[in-house]
Amino acid sequence: MQKFDAIVIGSGQGGNPLAKKLEQQGWKTAIVEQRYLGGTCINDGCTPTKAMIACAQVARIVYTSKEWGINSQGFTVDLPFIVGRKNNIVDTFRDSTAQGLQLEGVTIFMGTAAFTGNKTIRVTGFNNEITMLTAAYIFINTGTSPFIPPIPGLDQVPYLTSTSLLDEVTIPRELIILGGSYIALEMGQLYQRLGSNVIIIETAPQLVSKEDPDVAAVIKNMLEEEDIQIFTGTATERVYKTGDDIYLEINTGGHRQTIVGTHLLVATGRKPQTQALQLQHTRVLTDEKGYIQVNDHLETTEPGIYAIGDVKGGPAFTHISYNDHLIIYKNLFEQRDLSTRSRQIPYCMFTDPQLGRIGVTEKEASREGIPVKTAKLSMDRVARAIETGHTTGFIKALVHEYDDTIVGAAVIGTEGGEIMSVLQMAMLGGITATQIREMVFAHPLYTESLNNLFMTLEK
Repeated sequence: MQKFDAIVIGSGQGGNPLAKKLEQQGWKTAIVEQRYLGGTCINDGCTPTKAMIACAQVARIVYTSKEWGINSQGFTVDLPFIVGRKNNIVDTFRDSTAQGLQLEGVTIFMGTAAFTGNKTIRVTGFNNEITMLTAAYIFINTGTSPFIPPIPGLDQVPYLTSTSLLDEVTIPRELIILGGSYIALEMGQLYQRLGSNVIIIETAPQLVSKEDPDVAAVIKNMLEEEDIQIFTGTATERVYKTGDDIYLEINTGGHRQTIVGTHLLVATGRKPQTQALQLQHTRVLTDEKGYIQVNDHLETTEPGIYAIGDVKGGPAFTHISYNDHLIIYKNLFEQRDLSTRSRQIPYCMFTDPQLGRIGVTEKEASREGIPVKTAKLSMDRVARAIETGHTTGFIKALVHEYDDTIVGAAVIGTEGGEIMSVLQMAMLGGITATQIREMVFAHPLYTESLNNLFMTLEK
């Protein structure tokens, strides 16, 4: 039995910086990783997808170049090159992660962790070698993996996930995507732009079901303008394969039809990676879906055991995982009383244009009884957007009726995430809508449009 002060299970974007900080405090720390250092973000999520989305955006610019008076002579897509470029970036980030963990007080164990008791871990290595570890503090950072719904026949066809699709070196001729949220929409637009014919099937009445209806409507329209076929409010009743094709029997409001494609991507959500942990040997509780239950200080039902990142449920974003480690560290070593309840939850969907979001939606404000005024400005009224030819979308901010503070915002447009971040800073600093309306911004930035956004409240 090897004794440590702390064990971090999972080398993700919360676990790695926490391990470094613990080592700096003199804690002997172990990291257990069953796959690649860096977690989902570096290996399967943010880094590889955004690298490939950048290539697809170039393809779109060339394809539509006549709109800017540029007559191109056509183009071809070299998917092996694009995948290779993505892999090189991933390798660079992964190597950087490994180098950053080369610390005297950090020991890395490659293998699968399973609890044998509340504070004891069995690590099964790649060659089935067994190592036993124990520590007073354990931090679970095992993340999530693709959720595969129980659709009849799905287990009999060669479907892809958001992980396996990124290694395909042949462009799918016809790509059917199950799911209509962030991963599905980013991947759908990416491969449509590279040359696939994409069909998206979503069971909810709208895409990105947590967003306001006007946000979902703009996103659906912009994807359909790129010839992506979209079904909402649609159930997939059966999947089967004949020859080289995959068939889906779908039902939209009682109307049944069969669609066919060469490839199928399942992007219907994620599930927590907790089964291998054998938490039944501990007092750590999970919910009905397997997510680890934590309090607002991220401690589980067993004192000294914490959960970081996606495995605990809630917002599944890299930046939230990173903030988790700060909450834990500052509470442990700086005697702070930081909580997950009071933090901001910004996020961005990297379609083109982007969706940037912060704070409450109109639906949430109504449900929670928050009195708000809505400021909304179409991107076709933004000078910078008109000049660049990117007028899809809008900026929307919810302003509290009583104190003029901003309580939520949605931005669909070029650099929507960057514009959202300006509003996020305003929310954090208590800057009012009136102050932003009168603020001096450099002309002609997209952000300058915030002047005009809040002028709409004067009408």
